[in-house]
Amino acid sequence: MVSKASGRLQICNLRPRAKSGKMRGMRLLLIEDEAKLGEYLRKGLAEEGYVVDVATDGIEGLHLAMELDYDVIILDGMLPGIDGLSVLAALRQTKSTPVLMLTARADVEDRVRGLQGGADDYMIKPFAFSELVARIQVLLRRAQSHPSSPEPTALREADLEVDLIRRRAVRAGVRLELTAKEFNLLALLLRRQGEVLSRTELASQVWDMNFDSETNVVEVAVRRLRMKVDQPFATPLIHTVRGMGYVLESREQP
Repeated sequence: MVSKASGRLQICNLRPRAKSGKMRGMRLLLIEDEAKLGEYLRKGLAEEGYVVDVATDGIEGLHLAMELDYDVIILDGMLPGIDGLSVLAALRQTKSTPVLMLTARADVEDRVRGLQGGADDYMIKPFAFSELVARIQVLLRRAQSHPSSPEPTALREADLEVDLIRRRAVRAGVRLELTAKEFNLLALLLRRQGEVLSRTELASQVWDMNFDSETNVVEVAVRRLRMKVDQPFATPLIHTVRGMGYVLESREQP
């Protein structure tokens, strides 16, 4: 696990052994200004079979990201020169390369801004190296199954449309009056439409909290969201998958 303590970088060697797989040989860009962490991740990812370029500031990282083609970009949020969100905003003007952001900040609003700005995933420091590898593999599989396209500013499913820039949601021409949390929850479900999202993931991404089986905040929020998104309309879009979580998708009515 990687973390900071007493101003010094602490690294616990959780790196798994290199193993064969379909993702070997993919090219990654790591933009990280902490030298020890950057070198640790570079070596570990190289052992996993990835080709890794490293940039230590936002300016160099943006230059490499724009000039070369990468399969995934790992981007630290706090960088000298240009911060991570500014690098992401500039990149998204012309490229849709999958971006996994790293941050030392636990504030959910920072993650929401990053995701709405075009990040595909977020990890909070400290993190286990094995989880980083797993998330990279997910992004690679997702990119291979969905050909690249310009980053959307609006999300749609059936007659539901969400404007990410104006933060407005409309269904069947009717404006939905949503709270900030409800909008973030709906945007997350819509970004990942067709995927079952667990209560744990929803709690982490939207409320910045570890899921507690004693807490029903997710269930209450989904129920309220359904009252606005589904209840007034003929066809429900938000569905419960028993024992797994929730999914937003169109389904044929029985």
